[in-house]
Amino acid sequence: MKRILIAGANSYIGTSFEKWLSQWPDKYTVDTIDMIDGKWRQASFANYDVVFHVAGIAHVSSNAKMEDLYYKVNRDLAIETAKKAKAEGVKQFIFMSSIIVYGNSTNEQGIIDRNTAPNPSNFYGDSKFQAEEGIKLLEDRNFKVVILRPPMIYGKGSKGNYPKLAKAARILPIFPDFDNQRSMLHIDNLCEFIRLMIDNKESGLFFPQNKEYVKTSEMVRLIAEVHGKRIKLVKIFNPILSLMIGRIGVVNKVFGNLVYEKSISGYEKLNYQIRNFRQSIEMTELERRR
Repeated sequence: MKRILIAGANSYIGTSFEKWLSQWPDKYTVDTIDMIDGKWRQASFANYDVVFHVAGIAHVSSNAKMEDLYYKVNRDLAIETAKKAKAEGVKQFIFMSSIIVYGNSTNEQGIIDRNTAPNPSNFYGDSKFQAEEGIKLLEDRNFKVVILRPPMIYGKGSKGNYPKLAKAARILPIFPDFDNQRSMLHIDNLCEFIRLMIDNKESGLFFPQNKEYVKTSEMVRLIAEVHGKRIKLVKIFNPILSLMIGRIGVVNKVFGNLVYEKSISGYEKLNYQIRNFRQSIEMTELERRR
């Protein structure tokens, strides 16, 4: 029986992971602790095999007044939690980082491989990367550290760009047919990956993603199809979009290229990519309609 503590109450990933593990009630026990106030410091971690740290500020802000808070929550809190876990005998610490640590540091095709150096472009990405660095220093043979750098995570209840694109797919009559590739990760694929990390007592840096790269326009078309709607994909806007990519952040996020090289995301011991892209979109949108 694996005893797991999720550090960060009510998070999308933490809640989803707890629900995922409920399929195996005889293999895992899961507790969650709120990290907002300081009461967690008085709680004992001694009874847990794994601490899964998901607490943090997830959105990107350019407001300079928020900078100190990002480092306090995303870096300092994560490192302090890891130190407490190690001191109290926890065997494995799993930290949710992000593809955001690479900033714009990719080659011209937007492909990230093992040789791509992190180069955060904002204090959200930098706070995550500094947390990684601080946590890695704590690792030894009795305290395993897993750092995950997932791309955009989506699924029922997810936030960020996916629900915005899903809304566009439901209401727009046309959408740009622009050639691009993005790495994405369905929440079930992520949860299964984390479960395997725990089962196999892994340590190291990992880059989980779906098997397929995603073209934004095809994703929007598929979402519309699931809802019984037809959306026309047009290339008329492509020259304008080509000029805007690299200059306007929101355009870059939607139509730019950003992928992990596929070989760095494999997990040779077992398959975690249990949902293909079509299945994941159908599941997400049909659940949304309920």
